[in-house]
Amino acid sequence: MNAGKRLRQLQRYRTIATAFARNGLGYVSHEMGITDKLLFFRSEEKKELHAKSLGERIRLMLEELGPTFVKLGQIASTRPDLVPADIVAELERLQDNVPAAPFEEIAPIIEEDLGAPVGQLFRSFSEEPLAAASIGQVYRACLHDGTAVAVKVQRPGIQRLIETDMEILADWARLAESTMEWARNYKLREIIDELSHVLRKELDYALEGRNAERFLTQSEPLAHVHVPEVYWDYSSKRVLTMAFVEGIKLSDRVELERAGLDTRMLADRFATTILHQILVTGHYHGDPHPGNVLALQDGSLALLDFGMVGRLNPGMKKQFVSFIIALRNHSSKGVMRAITNMGVIPDDADMEMLGADVDEMREKYYKLPLNRISFGEVVNDLFSLTFRHRIRIPAEMTLLGKALLTMEGVVTALDPEFSVFDVAEPFGKKLFLERIDPRNIVKNWMEDVPEMIDLISDVPLSLKQLSRIIRQGKLRVEVASPQVDALTKQMDRISSRLSFSIVLLSLSILMVGLIIGAALNHSKSVFWHVPIIEVGFFVALFMFVWLIFGMFRSGRF
Repeated sequence: MNAGKRLRQLQRYRTIATAFARNGLGYVSHEMGITDKLLFFRSEEKKELHAKSLGERIRLMLEELGPTFVKLGQIASTRPDLVPADIVAELERLQDNVPAAPFEEIAPIIEEDLGAPVGQLFRSFSEEPLAAASIGQVYRACLHDGTAVAVKVQRPGIQRLIETDMEILADWARLAESTMEWARNYKLREIIDELSHVLRKELDYALEGRNAERFLTQSEPLAHVHVPEVYWDYSSKRVLTMAFVEGIKLSDRVELERAGLDTRMLADRFATTILHQILVTGHYHGDPHPGNVLALQDGSLALLDFGMVGRLNPGMKKQFVSFIIALRNHSSKGVMRAITNMGVIPDDADMEMLGADVDEMREKYYKLPLNRISFGEVVNDLFSLTFRHRIRIPAEMTLLGKALLTMEGVVTALDPEFSVFDVAEPFGKKLFLERIDPRNIVKNWMEDVPEMIDLISDVPLSLKQLSRIIRQGKLRVEVASPQVDALTKQMDRISSRLSFSIVLLSLSILMVGLIIGAALNHSKSVFWHVPIIEVGFFVALFMFVWLIFGMFRSGRF
């Protein structure tokens, strides 16, 4: 590590330790070894924090530390199986609002990325931001043709700050997994890696612009959805210019009612939009909070901020739909099958206990009306179940859970009686019918044909290699199964009893032959004056008894 990076990390460690201490969590930074890295560290706790709950202090600390820690808290808020309920409630309130950076620091970024002074690029540009978040700030401007636009500009130095934070969090995760079992069970490094992946994508505004265009195309079947146009001549990796949209935030219920908008209709349209993205297109808005969705005067919805986008591959989408359908139909086998296909079950998992927990979850929703089933609660139950049995669920499921919880929170605020399941059920039925459609089945088979051809073409070569291994005497076969020993013993018993039957049959045939021979000759059965029948009988009897004794002694009879 070079000296500059090391210095940045030490400075950030001091900031983190100060935030911990100032919010009444200094003991945590001490136990984590943060303060051990700092010389002459002292920080005083805020006196007014004594009256605040632990969850509130954690939230304030994360907000103080900026975007990396805010995102970490937002991800943690979707995992009630890992985080206590009172802390989850506070983390759900995390805000990404920070004081705006002065325009004198923002203008050079625009000019450097777009290659001209701000005055030449735009007819007008308001120096007061419309919104200021920890990663970027949004300004209202006007192009030379009179088009009103919103310009989002990255804060100066934010990329370096996030990279430093991610390096520190990665170090903590490695240390935690090497010393603490809970960190290994929670796959802490994988969580940090996923957070790093998400944040790096948010730092690329060009990627966000492409996401916006994808949503614009995917939303064409939905007449009530509006996605603002991207102006690529005025955009870069740190600057994004889009059409300006005037609307009302979905969280502002008073303003919505004043504008004469039907909140139940808005709830239905919003839920339909997000579920269409998840269950039909597979690409969905990963952060659909009220600030990112505006209600327009005609009742349509405008989606904003496409920095966090989730993706479900066809297989994962299929299993998630199967899970919802099976839960709705009270099918324990269907739920088990979906969970098994969604995640990786450890070899030592207690399948009987897993089945019992699935039954318990199914019973929880048995005969419950749809309007009383919480979509978010179902997702939380799924996470709790998979964690309890150490089933590894793909990282994209965490973002999906966050999006569903956020969406349900918005629609519940708009209409407390609204049921997301009412909207989700038609999607599930449609996808199920598409799955069993013979045309789709044949299509899927045809997609597998090239792979099957490759597999068949490799068979001769594989057989040739196998033949060479066999000739060289290098073929080894290993069988591992908890039932192999029992099966071997059973086979031994069968073979022993078969041997017993053969010996008994041979003895019988021998004796019958000797008796018949003696009877036909009408003479004593004497060979060299020896009683053959009697001697043969006793010899065969002795061998028979010796064989039976050996079988019983070996314990295989």
